[in-house]
Amino acid sequence: MRSVEEHRRVVAGLIRPRPAVAVPIADSLGLVLAADVTAPVSLPGFDNSAMDGYAVLADDVAGAGADSPVLLPVAEDIPAGRTDIPTLLPGTAHRIMTGAPLPAGATAVVPVEATDGAVDTVTIRAAARAGQHIRRAGEDVTAGTTVLRAGQVVTAAVLGLTAALGLPELTVVPRQRVLVVSTGTELVGAGAPLLPGQIYESNGVMLAAAVRDAGGEVAAAPMTGDDVDAFRAMLRRHLPDADLILTTGGVSAGAYEVVKDALGGGDGVEFVKVAMQPGMPQGAGTLDGVPIITLPGNPVSALVSFEVFVRPALRAAMGLPSTERPRRTAVLTEDLTSPRGKRQFRRGVWDPDADTVTGYGPPASHHLRWLASANCLLELDEDTAEVAAGTRVQVWDLR
Repeated sequence: MRSVEEHRRVVAGLIRPRPAVAVPIADSLGLVLAADVTAPVSLPGFDNSAMDGYAVLADDVAGAGADSPVLLPVAEDIPAGRTDIPTLLPGTAHRIMTGAPLPAGATAVVPVEATDGAVDTVTIRAAARAGQHIRRAGEDVTAGTTVLRAGQVVTAAVLGLTAALGLPELTVVPRQRVLVVSTGTELVGAGAPLLPGQIYESNGVMLAAAVRDAGGEVAAAPMTGDDVDAFRAMLRRHLPDADLILTTGGVSAGAYEVVKDALGGGDGVEFVKVAMQPGMPQGAGTLDGVPIITLPGNPVSALVSFEVFVRPALRAAMGLPSTERPRRTAVLTEDLTSPRGKRQFRRGVWDPDADTVTGYGPPASHHLRWLASANCLLELDEDTAEVAAGTRVQVWDLR
């Protein structure tokens, strides 16, 4: 059987980054910059007031105090957004608002709290040093400097800076477009009545959510029965819109394995057994140049396989940080067994405060309920058959 590490390398080698594209800044949140960003303008773009108050010459109010106020005529009113820049004459004051352009000649701003707030002749009760409460042009960003680097994730703060610089677009690594296909004639969409032998489709919903959570984009999430021709036709229909195809089901050793039957005849997909539980039957390859990863059909196997093989490769192809789930160690609270020769990924509940982890639910791959309430995967290596309570084991933090 193929080792977990070997299959991870195979999958990682298939999922490649898309070419960088320029996108509107409103569409770039969570993506990774593919190019440095150089400031086209300075921030601030002009000297402006950091306070609501009065623009003055510092020398004119040098002697102002609570017991010795200075009175100055208010010659101008300067709200934020005023585009003509007046000149402040000695012995006068201009009432000014936060963010408004500083009048030519002004050397300080006196906060309104240190005055009587008058609009004709203002009484100033505090001295001001030169430069007080003035934001100088370019003190945050100087035009021509590199303000963001390729490889940074676009966050709300990055978007705020980009917008403040007047940039309408960012060059980013685009999301991977993933086609998620659930197979099985027994599958029925939610809301429809079930006939004997039918089940509600869940893998597509679950894996589409996992793709989005990993930072990708779901191109489509169709389900198909066990008809080979219909399965192939569906794949061909969606291929132009997909950078990656994920299928679930149809890869085991029984009859009616539609994915194996459709793609196992030298079409570029290799079907293997991986030494792990759950998730032993796997497949990987390409279809007309598009990577295709075939996952088992049992829901726990499908999601664990996505976590182990697909999620890290998907995030790496988009340049995202933290491609791997955080690995921790914790003290096992119970005795556990594991099939020797296979790496086991059990559902677990990890208590970081107590530094303990407990297996959660049976290890079988159809027990989806337990996975829904687990906060970690408990990893037991291939050489382990029994683990005693009190042993420190590795857990994958799924929180």
